[in-house]
Amino acid sequence: MKKPPDPHHRHRFPADLISHAVWLYHVFSLSFRDVELLLAERGVIVSYESVRRWCLKFGSAFADNLLAADLGPVINGTSTRCSSAFR
Repeated sequence: MKKPPDPHHRHRFPADLISHAVWLYHVFSLSFRDVELLLAERGVIVSYESVRRWCLKFGSAFADNLLAADLGPVINGTSTRCSSAFR
């Protein structure tokens, strides 16, 4: 059986960096320029337009993964999942 093609193929930056930029944008509700500045602080020079294109291309897959995550039971709109570190 053939492996499905890598969606990050032929991108200038590695898949981990692209995924991190998409994660920053969606999880923290940052602007594309904010993500650009955060990456620049870490030494990665990327334009906000590239971040925008990555979010358009990979954002739906990221959202699907979030929805598929097991968040535990929800009561009154609040998750009851708790880390064992706080017990």
